[in-house]
Amino acid sequence: MSTIARWYQKRSQKIAPYIFITPNILLFLTFMIIPIFFTFYISFHEWGILGKPQFIALENYTKLFSDQVFWTSLGNTVYYTAGTVPFSAAFGLLGAILLNRKIPLRSFFRAIFFAPVVVSMVAAGLIWSWMFNPNYGLFNEILSKFGIEGVSWLTSTTWAMPAVIITTLWLRIGYCLVIYLSGLQAIPDELYEAASIDGANGWQKFWSVTIPMIKPTTTFIIVMEVIHGFMVFDLIYTMTNGGPGFSTTVLVQYIYQKAFEEGQMGYASAIGTIFFFIIMGLTAVQLRLGREKD
Repeated sequence: MSTIARWYQKRSQKIAPYIFITPNILLFLTFMIIPIFFTFYISFHEWGILGKPQFIALENYTKLFSDQVFWTSLGNTVYYTAGTVPFSAAFGLLGAILLNRKIPLRSFFRAIFFAPVVVSMVAAGLIWSWMFNPNYGLFNEILSKFGIEGVSWLTSTTWAMPAVIITTLWLRIGYCLVIYLSGLQAIPDELYEAASIDGANGWQKFWSVTIPMIKPTTTFIIVMEVIHGFMVFDLIYTMTNGGPGFSTTVLVQYIYQKAFEEGQMGYASAIGTIFFFIIMGLTAVQLRLGREKD
């Protein structure tokens, strides 16, 4: 093989990987990076989708401080996330520990618990809205059997968000279970055998072996669940549409309302920019805490 041929072959081998990933890079730039920078740009303008954006500097951001609905939606988002993340992770871990044992129909139960994960959020919202119906819903029917008066779940400012949280737990526990299951199966059996030789009981093995070994898995689950909690939209839009009042309005829905219902793209972009930095900050803190624990 000539020197030119060898040079061409080496050159082709270096260029080939970049050719294969170019479509993904273009898609990532088109649908992720460019929209992010455009959102940041529009947040300094007043724009109603049509017409030319008008530069208004920091006016959209200063408006946020006096926007009570923004703070309410932020509080609802935190409430929803705090109500879903710890419980979905805890019940997911509990289910993973139970299904990691050699029990009859283990594969069947794993499939049953994971099934809600693949259900559409809209479909789940409709199904659970029927179950929470104050007149013929399953939950009020069960309460009536115990002589308890039914609750107006989705039309009550007190119970609407808990109803959405319960629905979310049904959807997300299976996801956490599967991730934890993979983490548990990666723990070497020798660690449990060594703990048994040292006289550790089941509870001590759990705290001294299981919990430390699945810390990376826990960090991943918490990060993903927090992001999911802050990004929720379709489930709440289907079940309550942010009501009653603004009791279940979350940040993503408020951004949608301002952008596509009221045509305030600049103000919606400012909220979206703040939302972006909140997500980035929370993720960075969780990853930092996870590394420190490791």
